[in-house]
Amino acid sequence: MTFRFPQSHVFYRTLTAPLPKVVRGEGIYLYDDQGKRYLDGSGGALVVNVGHGVREIAEAMAEQARTVAYVNGKHFTNEPVEALAREIAEVMPPSLNKVYFLSSGSAATEAAIKLARQYGVEAGHPDKYKIIARRPGYHGNTLAALSASGRSVTKDLYRPLLHDFTFIPAPMQYRCPDGETFAAFGLRCAQALETAIVREGAETVAAFIAEPIIGASAGAAAPPDGYFERIREICDHYDVLFIADEVLTGMGRSGTWLAIENDAVIPDLILLGKGLSGGYAPLSALVAREDLVTTLAEGSGAFAYGQTFSHTPLSAAAGLATVRYLKQHHLVARSAEMGGYLLERLQRLWAFPFVGDIRGKGLMAGVEFVEDRASKRPFRRSVQFAETVAQVALRNGLVLWPNAGHLDHDEGDLVLLGPPFIITKTQIDELVDLLATTLSEVAASLKIGV
Repeated sequence: MTFRFPQSHVFYRTLTAPLPKVVRGEGIYLYDDQGKRYLDGSGGALVVNVGHGVREIAEAMAEQARTVAYVNGKHFTNEPVEALAREIAEVMPPSLNKVYFLSSGSAATEAAIKLARQYGVEAGHPDKYKIIARRPGYHGNTLAALSASGRSVTKDLYRPLLHDFTFIPAPMQYRCPDGETFAAFGLRCAQALETAIVREGAETVAAFIAEPIIGASAGAAAPPDGYFERIREICDHYDVLFIADEVLTGMGRSGTWLAIENDAVIPDLILLGKGLSGGYAPLSALVAREDLVTTLAEGSGAFAYGQTFSHTPLSAAAGLATVRYLKQHHLVARSAEMGGYLLERLQRLWAFPFVGDIRGKGLMAGVEFVEDRASKRPFRRSVQFAETVAQVALRNGLVLWPNAGHLDHDEGDLVLLGPPFIITKTQIDELVDLLATTLSEVAASLKIGV
């Protein structure tokens, strides 16, 4: 049977190509109904951190389903939610200890934006509503989350529906201007936040949102030392909340529980998702400073953001089992160790003249492709280089996460790697071999010399 539109009744995410049908996952591998094996080099969408087919998590979910699968968070609490909140609080900064559970990263972003607004009102600042974000950056597909995303290719179709948020540039080392140190470039980008706040009027700005390490939209681009320290100073000076979007980077992906740990900075709100449940159930979380929640408790008495599947026990049980598995098997430290080996092995890709940059932190690595390495000139968007790499890789049994359009004029091509933390050095060698084979085939098909 062919699994593609329109032969199937499924409304697929992609409507122009056939899709393999996965029937089993084990460790870092997926298997389709034809018996073909795929190395999950991106953990899906950098979701799968503990690996496929973990029995402990499946059993915890089954037991919870037998007990009680769903209650409405407005009517009841439940033990998986209470226990998971405690487990998360243990690895958060001490002041961020109140956890609001949701079902997607986009929903967590929406919740953070709404909490920033509601907190401003209840704290006596009713004019605070504006959000400042960065370009490039990505925070989700719902309307406010998409409005905060600095990536045109995801927004252009929906611009009439979006909010007019303010954007500042994000520092990327590979795109640092000639003659300027990365540290100086980072501070200049941070200073753009103060400029934007003053221009908009500090009394109207509720929050600034940023990914500590930019994920899919820039391919694991980390800021220079001192960048987020300056961001924190500016937010404090103008009474602006700092939202750290750790949906992709959090729960060990960057080699620490939070990517922001590398900057010795404490945000006001943290967003978690993806690796929070390892892909076993839809789950995300907004982690808030206790005093922000206290303000609401002493004011209106509730957070004005409801969702049917918030605080639901079955998803929380999956998250609880995942977080405990991460802790018991020391997988966050393993992410750091294996991430170092992955970056080391990826250096062989410099043999391809269209590889412009290789970067990453923990088990999160980006490979950026350019038409000309000397000038860093990107491929024309019509070439669809990143998409071609991902398609050929899938044919070769390797799952990658492609991204296009992180630069001006919707140009820029890269792939993101993010395998499960359980990956071994031998399997990393296999991953890089498959990627190198893929790039050789793409070079031949596009007639690019190697």
